[in-house]
Amino acid sequence: MPSRTRRRNSQVKPVFAGCNDGATAALSLESTSMKKALDHLKKSDVILASIIARVGACKMTYRDPTFEALARAIVFQQLSTKAARTIYGRLEEAAGGQVTPESIQNLSVGEMRRAGLSKQKIGYIRDLAEHALSGKVDFAQLPAMPDEEVIIALTDIKGVGVWTAHMFLIFSLRRPNVLPVGDLGVRMAIQRAYKKRKLPLPKEIEKIARGWHPYCSFAAWYLWRSLEFTPPASKSKSTTETRRHILKSRTK
Repeated sequence: MPSRTRRRNSQVKPVFAGCNDGATAALSLESTSMKKALDHLKKSDVILASIIARVGACKMTYRDPTFEALARAIVFQQLSTKAARTIYGRLEEAAGGQVTPESIQNLSVGEMRRAGLSKQKIGYIRDLAEHALSGKVDFAQLPAMPDEEVIIALTDIKGVGVWTAHMFLIFSLRRPNVLPVGDLGVRMAIQRAYKKRKLPLPKEIEKIARGWHPYCSFAAWYLWRSLEFTPPASKSKSTTETRRHILKSRTK
């Protein structure tokens, strides 16, 4: 997976690929006609059409766009699902059963360390709480904000980069036109489906995805799912484990 700490690396550049403008800020995946979206994607890209046919119905799972959802995303960064769930459960218990800005602020560094959080992630989560309590990030206002503004607001938080902001847009705010150009799973799926010699760079992905707009989130979901359909003969143990980890990260 690409690094999910605050973005200063080359894999995930601070671009707003596939994001809506202010006029369509309130558009959500729920309000988007699934049939219309899939018809558009199938007509615009024959390769993606074959992936859609193979994967079947689009079934995304969501979390509410809350402080808790973003805190959870930070905890899960670069950890196995099992380990992250254990640590998050301990943090939740230490916070009195609910992870909120106030409950995080009331925890000592020692209590957070005993939950299993690294020094770095403690700093990230405490910075997230400070942003929420100060009003720098208003989770109640995020659903009405354009994608670009959401990314700017969230990436001001330590430990939240463009990748995490893109995932929050897709799976919490349910935006239909987000293209996560730095996501390793998307890059791997495009490399395989479009027969690229190397993992595609963001500019290459944007070029391939021109016809996907305004439904890039659906396209990304199908690309992630397509990794489940690798022919057994071509799998290596390490590649299989990497793909499994990528897919699990989308179902936290």
